[in-house]
Amino acid sequence: QVQLVESGGGLVQAGGSLRLSCANSGRTISRNAMAWFRRAPGKEREFVAAISWVFSTNYADSVKDRFTISRDNDKNTVYLQMNSLKPEDTAVYYCAAQTSVQFTSLLKTEPREYDYWGQGTQVTVSS
Repeated sequence: QVQLVESGGGLVQAGGSLRLSCANSGRTISRNAMAWFRRAPGKEREFVAAISWVFSTNYADSVKDRFTISRDNDKNTVYLQMNSLKPEDTAVYYCAAQTSVQFTSLLKTEPREYDYWGQGTQVTVSS
């Protein structure tokens, strides 16, 4: 079983930074891809970033060069460092695990590819 809990969200001014954490209290996910998604009010859930078991990464164009995904397998935790935040980054951010596949470097961007989800953490960026 995988249990994901996000933290680190909050209110920040435009141009500021936040670091989100996703802690897994279940079995190890070191062999699996992990991702961050977000859902803004009135919009569909969208891909933000993903990281493979060998630490390769993939980013949405809208966050490239501003956000950094990382993982610490010893702590069973995934992070999302968000810099130069914009009001349009305001959303609930979700962590997800792709447990149906192991040892893959092919990073998926569709929510349906991920099996476990956290409850989400709110990020609000004021202008």
